[in-house]
Amino acid sequence: MKKAFFIAIISFSLFCFAELTYATTDEPVLYPISFQIEVQNWEAVNKLLPKYSKFTVIDVESGKSFNVQRRAGSRHADVQPLTREDTKIMKEIYNGNWSWRRKAILILAHDRLIPASMHGMPHGAGSLQNGFRGHFCIHFLGSTTHRTGRSDFSHYVMILKAAGRIDEYINNIPPSQLLNVLFVTIKNGDEGLFKSIAISNQKNMIKEFKKIERIEAIQWKLPETKVIEPYSFATEIPVDLYLLVKDKGQIRTKLSFTLTRTSPLSPWKVNVDPLLSTIN
Repeated sequence: MKKAFFIAIISFSLFCFAELTYATTDEPVLYPISFQIEVQNWEAVNKLLPKYSKFTVIDVESGKSFNVQRRAGSRHADVQPLTREDTKIMKEIYNGNWSWRRKAILILAHDRLIPASMHGMPHGAGSLQNGFRGHFCIHFLGSTTHRTGRSDFSHYVMILKAAGRIDEYINNIPPSQLLNVLFVTIKNGDEGLFKSIAISNQKNMIKEFKKIERIEAIQWKLPETKVIEPYSFATEIPVDLYLLVKDKGQIRTKLSFTLTRTSPLSPWKVNVDPLLSTIN
């Protein structure tokens, strides 16, 4: 399919038209087919896309698409790019470097658009002649990792983004949970989500954020915090951080993040100045 078609799909609401010719007329009849995002849990997807099935992956951010085949996976889908050209496009999505970072994607299969999340690192076994050494993983709502059997929160955030539900989610979670979202957002290098969560007194916040694009690992430990009063507009949470940053090496530190909101009904935001100062 043409690239422009897939870019149009990312608008989350589109109509394409299939030409159908009837015997009673020489004129083609345009029949509208509506593509809507359908959130499907892993049990349903596992049946919809069985082993060896082929489908299309669409990157939400860039609109680029490539074809894959599911090869294995019992708790999520282990897939491979179908051809060398598909591998090339996938690598372009990751700016030319394979990465464990999660990305929000849409799966196009059987005239359905299903929100999902993928990482971009070849690992394990692979058997297709596609220039991709191994397979990569695609998670859906309800998917878990094969090693731990638990849901991957970073994938979960990207699934919500692909489904168009991330704003609703981050606007209704408590401060400590918002910190979790912030950290996986940094881990995934997602500039758009970072801007929706973070606030800063620095005018060049995004420029500074891009400096920590190569964070390879981040761990945090949230201590017990008191219940936030319904009319509280600010809270502070100390966090133990371990960072591995390109050109900086290991950084282990404890930072206090201040979270604020403008009214009891408004979403919390995280002041990231302490983090940016530490990285810089």
